[in-house]
Amino acid sequence: MDKNKFYITTAIDYVNDTIHIGHAFQKIAADVLARYNRIILGKDNVFFLTGTDEYGQKAEKAAKTAGISPLEFVRKVSLSDRQQQDSLNISYDRFIETTDKDHTKVAQEIWKRVDKNDDIYTGEYTGLYCEGCEAYYDDSDLKNGKCSFHPNLKIKKITEENYFFKWSKYKDFLINHIKKNKDFIFPHERENEMLEFAKNIKDIPISRSNFTWGVPVPASPQGGPNDPKQVMYVWFDALTNYLTGVGFLEDKKLFAKFWPADIHILGKDNLRWHALLWPAILKSAEIELPKTILVNGFLNLNGQKISKSLGNIIRPTDWVKKYGADAVRYYLLRYTNLTNDSDISEEKLKQAYNADLANGLGNLVSRVAKLCETNDLSLEPQSKLKISDPIEKRIKEFRFNDALGVIQSAITLTNTSINEDEPWKLKGNKLQSSLEKQILRLRQIAVDIKPFLPQTAEKIEAQFKGPKIISAKPLFPRIT
Repeated sequence: MDKNKFYITTAIDYVNDTIHIGHAFQKIAADVLARYNRIILGKDNVFFLTGTDEYGQKAEKAAKTAGISPLEFVRKVSLSDRQQQDSLNISYDRFIETTDKDHTKVAQEIWKRVDKNDDIYTGEYTGLYCEGCEAYYDDSDLKNGKCSFHPNLKIKKITEENYFFKWSKYKDFLINHIKKNKDFIFPHERENEMLEFAKNIKDIPISRSNFTWGVPVPASPQGGPNDPKQVMYVWFDALTNYLTGVGFLEDKKLFAKFWPADIHILGKDNLRWHALLWPAILKSAEIELPKTILVNGFLNLNGQKISKSLGNIIRPTDWVKKYGADAVRYYLLRYTNLTNDSDISEEKLKQAYNADLANGLGNLVSRVAKLCETNDLSLEPQSKLKISDPIEKRIKEFRFNDALGVIQSAITLTNTSINEDEPWKLKGNKLQSSLEKQILRLRQIAVDIKPFLPQTAEKIEAQFKGPKIISAKPLFPRIT
């Protein structure tokens, strides 16, 4: 990570439907990293980008089914996505929509740069296409003739006149870059998967001609006006949002400050495009590559894939309304592994809420506050604390579950210390010393949980800043 700035992006979500709790998992993880780096670097040196991917055939078809224009449809879903993220206190600096005017300019500018480098040509594509991924595949990519990410969709065989990108030209560059830059793909075990795929890279169509909802292709390789028959392939357009987000054309200072991206966080289904296609496009356009592609695992709900067809979609707001944003954030970060697939359920969330938050942290805060209030404790001004080394180490290693495990141990240790000290039996300086020791531990816990549970951290800090400390409502009322 750069010592002076930090730029993190999430995948931008496709607007065929509002995001669910599985998508939100990635946004929460990115938010932890953004909040941590704001603490370390200052908020002006961190930029966090998220948003929606709004062009493509799926959006056009969905709009037609809904009986409204594509723009009206995608903006409706985008607003809903933003509301879902806001419910979880995702602290993005920009929520980009790929229908934004500045993004159209950037996508077309990158096309022109790639074209200028003689990396675009016209040709006919005949092959396999997954509408769910909006991606081209070979037979070898499929399992029993189906896309592994969209097994319920029929793979289409299409023939189109398109513009092609000379992806194969960058095969050796991509392989060498991955081998030489061990932090480029994380977790590292996914490197071999990408290296294997890179060996068989072929040129790829980067425009479509059988629908119109997309960024217009700016010109043919020979120059001229927009091609009226072609729109950009959605991946070529969508990937460039990471440049748009920090002002590639609109704000040169912002772009110079934050590019290259420090972390692109995305799901494993998007890895190929980010680790292989995106770097090739950037290399062709003569733009520096991002530093790390961080791949998050998928969440299953009650042992099943989360999908509309199964009817098991959970929106973030469904759980936030019942348990609060910080409780949902805690459960998803504490009881999953960021880079592996994990199984979640509302019953497990409720158990974690009552055991770890209501009976654990919440009870500890109430207990210490009541002791201070009963004994009329008055605090002297205290020095500012920093995130403890064990927590910092685990955040940098993307081990959020382990970091929260360390914090949970600190909560248990503090409760044990209170039982051993028995402050209710003490008086005078001994009582003051005992309570100040527990307050210091609570203040450290508040600092350590700030990237994970921002609202809870603020409440604890406010309650124990002194000089007088009084009881307050429980942070996490027990749920029966």
